[in-house]
Amino acid sequence: MTLLSNLAILVLAGFIGFSVISKVPNTLHTPLMSGTNAIHGVVLLAGLVLLGRSASGGFERTLLVIAVAFGAINVVGGFLVTDRMLGMFKKKPSRDAEKVAAEHG
Repeated sequence: MTLLSNLAILVLAGFIGFSVISKVPNTLHTPLMSGTNAIHGVVLLAGLVLLGRSASGGFERTLLVIAVAFGAINVVGGFLVTDRMLGMFKKKPSRDAEKVAAEHG
């Protein structure tokens, strides 16, 4: 494949991905984020395995280190977003319960 056809595939995949994600209802974002985090965890593990097995130096190792770093950032960020979204569904303690806890604590 040529560079132009690879670039066309990348651009089309970006448009399709944006179109699909923008149509997902808000209630489904948390389960989708959890599933995506699991997939990215597997990808991150595979990158670490490849990094450990790569005998060649230079460019390949540099790309693997960059891929592992971005993968780790993606996994951690995904879990932070998931935790924040799940926090929106937790009950907030009432002011009376806060006063009682402050008096007894």
